[in-house]
Amino acid sequence: MINRKIAPAIKDAVEFDITLKPYEKFTLDNGIPVYVIKGEEQDTLQLEMIFSAGSWYEQESLIAAATNFLMKNGSSRHSALEINESIEYYGAYLNRNSYHENATYTLHCLTKHTEALLPILQEVLLDPVFPPEELAIYQQNMKQRLAVNLQKCDFVANRFIDKYLFGEFHPYGRISSMMAYDALQTESLRAFYQKHYTYNNCKIFVAGKLPANMITLLNQYFGSTPWNGETHLVRPELPVQMADEKKHRIFNDENGVQGAVRVARHFPNRYHPDFPKMMVLNTILGGYFGSRLMSNIREEKGYTYGIHSQLYNFRQISALNIQTEAGRDVCEATIDEVYKEMIRLQNEPVPAEELNLVRNYMIGSILGDLDGAFQLIQRWKSLILNDLDEHYFYNNINIIKTITAEELQHLAKQYLSPADFYELVVI
Repeated sequence: MINRKIAPAIKDAVEFDITLKPYEKFTLDNGIPVYVIKGEEQDTLQLEMIFSAGSWYEQESLIAAATNFLMKNGSSRHSALEINESIEYYGAYLNRNSYHENATYTLHCLTKHTEALLPILQEVLLDPVFPPEELAIYQQNMKQRLAVNLQKCDFVANRFIDKYLFGEFHPYGRISSMMAYDALQTESLRAFYQKHYTYNNCKIFVAGKLPANMITLLNQYFGSTPWNGETHLVRPELPVQMADEKKHRIFNDENGVQGAVRVARHFPNRYHPDFPKMMVLNTILGGYFGSRLMSNIREEKGYTYGIHSQLYNFRQISALNIQTEAGRDVCEATIDEVYKEMIRLQNEPVPAEELNLVRNYMIGSILGDLDGAFQLIQRWKSLILNDLDEHYFYNNINIIKTITAEELQHLAKQYLSPADFYELVVI
């Protein structure tokens, strides 16, 4: 019998042996790969269709995002309202997103409604007509949203720091504008759709409780024909054109009381051996609530409600970006404190207790990310779309568990030199 007076032993997250559950892979009759993680906990399903149709491939600004959004807004048989009502009737949700490299359509539904919803998804993906009236509504809504957002210092800062880091003509640095929305044409959307939303540029990721005939259904609606023809996309190599000047100050709202602060620099992408190591150093610097930037600038100085640093997971090149909003009168002091924390990491080894805390935080976060089929498929999706495998995942786990204070100090000296960072304050 268990003695309830004795507390169970506490086990650190780093002591857990983490295993990445493997996926099942199927291939539809027309060659579309299907990656599956089964979960029996709930009668729900997530189906994600991913295409090489992000902003990296567009010849005209905003074409990728507009095409992705408006595919759902009308087919040759049904209007946007009818399509949305059909999806909502089953209590389902069809989400679409456009990113730098890829564009997605994601269906969330009850397992029992999958068969009824797949014809609707097929219609959205294979038969969009891009009605001119829907494009006009989209243009009006997006311009109104942009006009509102341009009043916000935080929004303006995000636009400009990417522009300074990558260049205004690079997909990572390109920003939206009223003129670009006005320039959108139905013919351009159709041309982009025909080239990028094809069967041979599609991958399917499925997670949750699957119907017994799931693969048969996918074959019926997406695998029986080479829909939209076959195109072979070549991912263009686009040069990064960073700004020459590294210190920027922008006046955006004369009545504002806060300023948006960005401190950022380029960093090698996730294929570089320093990337997973830098994830640990970034967590210590500003990657979680107990980070050094939070302890200093939020808790001790009271300059901000929160400050955060992150590594962009872009495919071509990454970036380290520190971001916060602070009182106008302390924005410059905030930047000074950011640099002080960088220099401290260069000059002083991370104490063992702090490093152990960060290890447990990071491993604990990964454990949470692997809890359930939906989370697992996201982890696998990230690996597969970036041409990586489970060895990359396990190598990252090992680095978190074994990286030393000396290695972190060396990384800080290499990548946290204040002279290498772009500064931006928008007030």
